Amino acid sequence: MVKMTMIARVTDGLPLAEGLDDGRDLADAEMYKQQVKALFKNLSKGHNEASRMSIETGPYVFHYIIEGRVCYLTMCDRAYPKKLAFQYLEDLKNEFERVNGSQIETAARPYAFIKFDTFIQKTKKLYLDTRTQRNIAKLNDELYEVHQIMTRNVQEVLGVGEKLDQVSQMSSRLTSESRMYADKARDLNRQALIRKWAPVAIVLGVVFLLFWVKTKLW
Repeated sequence: MVKMTMIARVTDGLPLAEGLDDGRDLADAEMYKQQVKALFKNLSKGHNEASRMSIETGPYVFHYIIEGRVCYLTMCDRAYPKKLAFQYLEDLKNEFERVNGSQIETAARPYAFIKFDTFIQKTKKLYLDTRTQRNIAKLNDELYEVHQIMTRNVQEVLGVGEKLDQVSQMSSRLTSESRMYADKARDLNRQALIRKWAPVAIVLGVVFLLFWVKTKLW
């Protein structure tokens, strides 16, 4: 069954809505929410390009879809049909776009669309029992396929993001260091030129001064 639902803007990871009753009967609920936030952060940095993915985490699976710069994510039991999980997300996406589509880009505060929880709870109840005639029909719908949606492990997905962050930080550090070394090299070259030509300049200056004094005296 559906355990958790969260909606976020992909461009910056801003949470837009979530199921308010989610996680109340769930052990380690806070840990899973932190994983979701880390995933949203990775998505905002472009670390995962797939628009649909399933991510295994302990006894559960995160399923998400990305549409219109918004990520719709749910966490379900591993035994819950993948096909129903993604159709549940499709229902949320269609309604969220219909009701809030024009305000998504301008939302400035977290959970700006928290009232969408009402629709989340109502829709979640429809997908609660996989044996209802409605859900059996959805499972048998051959037009909606999920076989090609990739399944990965949460450590693998979040680890990739962390490694990319480390590479980015290392690249920035190397760039900064190379600039620093280039500045130092320019300073050393300047000092070498000064040491090389300073005596010549002093001699020429003295000669010029003597010549000037001599012309004045004569």
